[in-house]
Amino acid sequence: MSWKPEVVADNSGKWIGNGLTFHTRVEADAYVRDLTVRWTSVREYRVVESDDPVSHIWRHGKATPI
Repeated sequence: MSWKPEVVADNSGKWIGNGLTFHTRVEADAYVRDLTVRWTSVREYRVVESDDPVSHIWRHGKATPI
């Protein structure tokens, strides 16, 4: 199990992700909160459970591939 961040970044209301998955909900939440600061078009964000393997860790304010 992993956690993936998703955002709504336009008027469609559609949730989208970028393929990054994290070991913990806390890591995924830190990543998506950081993303909302960098992307001015983010309207909403969330973190959802995933069956995908973990692809990244959140370390020192940066998503690092594993």
